[in-house]
Parts: sequence; C-alpha cells; structure tokens
Amino acid sequence: MDFELVGAQEIAKMLGVSRQRVHIISRRKGFPDPVAVLAMGSVWLKSDVERWIQENRR
Repeated sequence: MDFELVGAQEIAKMLGVSRQRVHIISRRKGFPDPVAVLAMGSVWLKSDVERWIQENRR
C-alpha cells in the first residue's frame, strides 16, 4: 500500500496559512484524525487532508 503522510508544515503550504493556523484548523470537528502523533507532532494521510480541503475550502 502506497500512501503519503503530511505534517503541519505541509498542510500549511497546502492551505496557504501558517503552521499555527493549521493547529487551530486541525482541532475543528470534521478535520481528519491524525494517523499518528509523534514527538514532532501529528501526521495525517495526505489523501485525507486533500479530500477535506476539496470539501471544506474554497
């Protein structure tokens, strides 16, 4: 199975916002759950985040 993971920095670039804003957005109801929480922070499946962006952002 091939999948790509993203952290707050990558999501910030995808959304065009700051990492601090990503931390706020990622706690909202409906944002995908992280697949893991590491010492460096949470990581998500890129495909889950891309789907969320398509459904929730202009």
